[in-house]
Amino acid sequence: MEGEFNLIMIEQNTKTLKKQVAPYEQASLKASIWQIVNTLGPFFVLWFLAYKSLEVSYLLTLAISVVAGGFLIRTFIIFHDCCHHSFFKNRKANKVLGMITGVLTVFPYEQWAHDHSVHHATSGNLDKRGTGDIWTLTVDEYLALSSMQKLGYRLYRNPIVMFVLGPIWVFLILNRFNRKGARKSERLNTYLANALIVGVIALMSALIGWQNFLLVQGPIFWISGAAGIWMFYVQHTFEDSYFEEDKNWEYVKAAVEGSSFYKLPKLLQWLTGNIGFHHVHHLSPRVPNYMLEAAHKNTAPLQNVPTITLLSSLTSLKFRLWDEESKNFVGFKHVKTLSRNNVTSSVNTEH
Repeated sequence: MEGEFNLIMIEQNTKTLKKQVAPYEQASLKASIWQIVNTLGPFFVLWFLAYKSLEVSYLLTLAISVVAGGFLIRTFIIFHDCCHHSFFKNRKANKVLGMITGVLTVFPYEQWAHDHSVHHATSGNLDKRGTGDIWTLTVDEYLALSSMQKLGYRLYRNPIVMFVLGPIWVFLILNRFNRKGARKSERLNTYLANALIVGVIALMSALIGWQNFLLVQGPIFWISGAAGIWMFYVQHTFEDSYFEEDKNWEYVKAAVEGSSFYKLPKLLQWLTGNIGFHHVHHLSPRVPNYMLEAAHKNTAPLQNVPTITLLSSLTSLKFRLWDEESKNFVGFKHVKTLSRNNVTSSVNTEH
């Protein structure tokens, strides 16, 4: 962790800090159109090159797919901004582009917009977990589980399951179904997205063959999906994150203490649409992705937020549970030690 978040600097009321970020909430039509051009244009070109490279070498196809996957992540960030109505000033324009980019990234627009809004409104709230977030248990909750339930949770938090199988489960399967209680418009939107996705796959399969389509789209999908899950995971799963019960939960603290600044190399920062400035995004979702860095640099209280780098972010892989006593993430080894100490203490008490 680069530095410790200065609590004194953030002890302002919500309106004051959000007011400082407000000037960056204005979408720029010029900037938005340019981002569409420099994102979707290269993506389609790279996709075509990956297809043509099948005639040369599949290793070359995979190499091109890695780069194309980066541009698909950037496409998702555009989709993400559209869901927050921050990419364009016009809501209808956000919805239309959100549907298009949603098909490309296999996300239903209205369903994900709803779940992600809930995530923003409840991030770090121990009493309102379960929608749009990573399944996270406290130490006490984990200890209270049955053996089978513990096994299920361990499997879920296993990196192979989360980052290898996760994209298939979340994007290809879970996204295809409506949530319980969804509005009619949301349900219809999901059906439309599914139909469009199937239509695109059928069209591409007819044009180049389903085998060629899978050979190209498969690695692009998996690379972008795994990287996307990693970005979401790591920016809320760091040692000194923020979790509180509803009565003590505060929106601003959840945003700036529970969302990290992922300090990435410039190229990766660009490909990921500046989403590494996650604390700014959670503080004000209406800030377009291309304004996040400026908001961070020009807002003094945000200069000392929890910061992670590519190297330090790897430690998040060992974080599995939230310890309410120490107020930080711990691994399963911590629970084993805790259990052994409790057993020892119990034996000593009995004697």
